[in-house]
Amino acid sequence: MRLFWVLTLFQVSPGLTAWLWPSNHGIRSYRHRELARRALQDKYSPIPAREDPRPKDHQSIYIVTNSSGPVTNCTAEGTSNATSILEPPGPEANPDNTTMPRPTDIFGTPIATSAPAPMFTVQKDHPVARAGVIGPVPIGTNKFYANFFLGKQNLPTFVHPYSVVWAQGQGASSSWGLAISHTEANQITYGQVSNETGAAKYFLNPLNVQSICLSAQELGSQTALTTDNLLQQSVNVNLQVNSKSKPIVTFPLVQGMGFVTAIYKGGTPVIGTGIFFKTVTKSIKGPKPGVTKYTLYLEDGKVWHVYAYSEKGDTFDLTVVNNKLAKAQKPFDGIIQVAKDPGNAEAIIDAASGAYPINVTLSGSISGTRGTYSFKFKKGGLQNTKLLMYALPHHYDAFDDVTYKSMTPSKLQTTTKGMAVGVVADSWTMVEPNLPISMGFAPWDPVDGEKKVLSESTINQISPVAVNETAQDVSQQSDQDSMYFGGKALAKFAGICYVANDLLKNKTLAQTGLEKLQVAFSRFSTNRQQYPLYYDSAWGGLVSSATYKTGNNGADFGNTFYNDHHFHYGYFIYAASIIGYLDPSWLTKKNVDFVNTMVRDIANPTPTDKYFPVFRNFDWYHGHSWAHGLYETADGKDQESSSEDAMHAYAIKMWGKAIKDSNMEARGNLMLGVIARSLNRYYLYTDDNKVQPPEFVGNKVAGILFENKCDHTTYFGSNIEYIQGIHMIPLLPSTKLTRPANFVKQEWATYFDNGRADNVEGGWKGILYANLATVDPQAAWKFFTQKDFDSSWVDGGASLTWYMAYCAAFM
Repeated sequence: MRLFWVLTLFQVSPGLTAWLWPSNHGIRSYRHRELARRALQDKYSPIPAREDPRPKDHQSIYIVTNSSGPVTNCTAEGTSNATSILEPPGPEANPDNTTMPRPTDIFGTPIATSAPAPMFTVQKDHPVARAGVIGPVPIGTNKFYANFFLGKQNLPTFVHPYSVVWAQGQGASSSWGLAISHTEANQITYGQVSNETGAAKYFLNPLNVQSICLSAQELGSQTALTTDNLLQQSVNVNLQVNSKSKPIVTFPLVQGMGFVTAIYKGGTPVIGTGIFFKTVTKSIKGPKPGVTKYTLYLEDGKVWHVYAYSEKGDTFDLTVVNNKLAKAQKPFDGIIQVAKDPGNAEAIIDAASGAYPINVTLSGSISGTRGTYSFKFKKGGLQNTKLLMYALPHHYDAFDDVTYKSMTPSKLQTTTKGMAVGVVADSWTMVEPNLPISMGFAPWDPVDGEKKVLSESTINQISPVAVNETAQDVSQQSDQDSMYFGGKALAKFAGICYVANDLLKNKTLAQTGLEKLQVAFSRFSTNRQQYPLYYDSAWGGLVSSATYKTGNNGADFGNTFYNDHHFHYGYFIYAASIIGYLDPSWLTKKNVDFVNTMVRDIANPTPTDKYFPVFRNFDWYHGHSWAHGLYETADGKDQESSSEDAMHAYAIKMWGKAIKDSNMEARGNLMLGVIARSLNRYYLYTDDNKVQPPEFVGNKVAGILFENKCDHTTYFGSNIEYIQGIHMIPLLPSTKLTRPANFVKQEWATYFDNGRADNVEGGWKGILYANLATVDPQAAWKFFTQKDFDSSWVDGGASLTWYMAYCAAFM
């Protein structure tokens, strides 16, 4: 049976790894364990296709087709050679079995719980309606499940390793339930190959592959979909017979879940497929008491297991209607679970059946430079069964000993995050062993720390530049119709003030610049900018009034629709942290509350704060942020600038330090550690990257990373300096943490060496050379100090003062 993958034009052309740093001695101490893990993972492979994975205790059932031909008895015989689950022995299997005192949870205390200041007009409506959302605000606008409440509610949601979508009677299955897909690496489609690098322009995974559909016979054209319990890593998706009825099926979706679980509440289960059943078998003896098991062999050669469990003792018997449909004989109260078998994991999946995750509690702590963060999964179903969850590469590279021992041979491909590994445990703990605690405002190196002393000769060369740039009009440059460009201007002048004060030792010049900067900042802290901020009570967030006033849905890069908030507000937070550092008297309650409101909007740590969602942008499962707000998209959430993602974490760290909020500073440090690890697997590619497809790694950067694809481009153009450079800005002390030297050297050699960078025009030329300063500060210094230097080579959000000081610090 041939299967046609459906690829949309939107996918093909959008409209719009290494360790953290190779020379870091703390990371190197973990290298031996990393090598051992890689060796262990390498030997996990699916059984050869010629072997039949079905165990002997399966009985075949008949597939009755709608044709006039004879009934076919699809029997199959074979043995199972699935590998048993790796269980941690002894007391360490239970992480609670310890007498060690628990550190303070850095996520436990809210930044604030009060309403945003009255100067933020409360807007009770929003251009985007909350389709089917049940429950109070705030709502995670940038979370993985947003397609369920946007538009027609019929675009995919990527839970990894699976994707799910409300079929709405469409597609090959014609189901009204939830369609489940999983893509293998050999199904990826690649774009045109670059003559320069040999890398594909993009890679993407097929959509509308309805491998399995979980539905109910009662569902039809009047079916309504609602969502509730919308949390940072989980959501409930409900299917109702109509908009006035109660849910008949509920799907608790949690990132990384090993099963797609449907909770039936009196509906008659229907299991469909858009690929067609080849064989359907029922296990004579279930995997555990009370659990019924079926195995579905599809025409594409893939194997899926189905499990049913009812606390009430309801029986679950399927009748195969045809090669696309099987249905239960009666209504059912209980859970039905579906899991794909990678070929070696049947025993693992069997053992984990009957339990499912409901939500995730995030906790974390820092001790010295060592940070840990944990996911504790709330569990439904069989409480004596451990959960099967799938971890991404940046998770299992960082697992602590207990979690590491809970890894299994079960591996499934993800869409854009490499191979996920099954973990049988009710909680995970990840360790970031060398956080950038010592990083301040000065140029910083992961090995050598801060570089705060410049030579006399370089100070003499930088000083007149700093005087000239300080004389510029910060109020005029920051008076923009965009929060993004306004924030960048403030951040630029904040950096100049810092250099003058701490590196050039010119307190008078710093004070002159600081006074002008404070006046410019006050326009925003009193909410008198061209488009003041509103508090949107419909979703729960701080948004630009630009769309409300102009009707332009894309105004200010979509800020009103929650696009890019961590970029926009990150620049303000960074600027404020320098102002507060240079002038602690500026840290009045009014100014602190203003900046904290921005932090709350993008990185609220706790549900105790009822005005903002928990971590709007940063995704603790993926290890980086999503910039994409309230716009439906077939390829899921996306983010373009990985470096501005790192900037927002750095800004939070430094603001926490400025206001002496140790928990906020700790969260910023931990986020930087996690971001550095994840970016160097998913966004920034050295030659030895084993996570992303080898056909794409030659691009060196992702371009735009979606949940379902990577596209080596930008939303504003396809020049190579745009594509690579958007992952360089802004140059900060954190740059060397997230962009290791080995990567920077390889990227430079690929695109910019031998004079190619000199052919770039405008501010992007300065961005490229500022990036070069991280590995070759002398060459960058030579560029920035040349006699015929053109000021247009400095981006409007950067300063020559900072670029020169950064180079000088490392010479």
